[in-house]
Amino acid sequence: MTGRAGRTDRARHTERRAPVGGGGGLLAGQRRALILAALRGRGGVRVGELTAELGVSEMTVRRDLDVLARQGALRKVHGGAVPAEPAVEPGFREKAALGAAEKRRIGRAAAALLPRAGAVAFGGGTTVCAVARELSPVPGLTVVTNSLPVAEVFHRLDAGASPAEVVLTGGVRTPSDALVGPVADAALAAFHVDVLVLGAHGLGVASGLTTPNLAEAATNARLLAAARRVVLVADATKWRADRLRTFARLDAVDVLVTDAAPPAAAGTALRSAGVEVRVAPPG
Repeated sequence: MTGRAGRTDRARHTERRAPVGGGGGLLAGQRRALILAALRGRGGVRVGELTAELGVSEMTVRRDLDVLARQGALRKVHGGAVPAEPAVEPGFREKAALGAAEKRRIGRAAAALLPRAGAVAFGGGTTVCAVARELSPVPGLTVVTNSLPVAEVFHRLDAGASPAEVVLTGGVRTPSDALVGPVADAALAAFHVDVLVLGAHGLGVASGLTTPNLAEAATNARLLAAARRVVLVADATKWRADRLRTFARLDAVDVLVTDAAPPAAAGTALRSAGVEVRVAPPG
């Protein structure tokens, strides 16, 4: 299996305010992911703004806010919503419920690209975990991961006799249940894997792959450096959710598996970067 090697973090990106983007054709999970992205970027959102930017009714926006509030992802206030306290970033379970159908589609499509034996690394995130759930390993597969949920998925595949050898890094736990920081970075520095399955909090033509967590950015860079081939899994809403820190450019990716065709400018940039785009089929 061939691909790019020795990928490094090469740029910094400062978060900027951006519109949520037209969303009249989006599914509920995609709308709610966009609402959370706008909330993180602005520190607060108004119902009227979301109605215009998403292209849906005020009732739909209020219903989405109600769902997100019940999940603990935000706190409703008069006329809109603010981040939930004390953490802005929702936890793994809350994020897993957003766009769950799209993540399952992406998971199935990405799992079909992976070897059943050899060494495969999995980063953190709910979409990456969806790929792990779809993979049927055979004896001889080694999984390297900094994701607690991914490690648990492989542990449950065959309790007590899993055909996969799972290597879980240490580190500091993030809201996404990923292990990051110097301990994780040191562990990953010694590994070389055939394929890396990676997610991102945000994607941008100029900014590349981004995350709001500085330690997670460094650990993701270590994962990229260890991989000969990189499969990025990200739903279409990630193109409207640039985050604080860039950890890789688009040309660090070999294949992008997503649920919808990227925006026109992003599609052009991906082709220029030599990234193969695969849109997961429906159903």
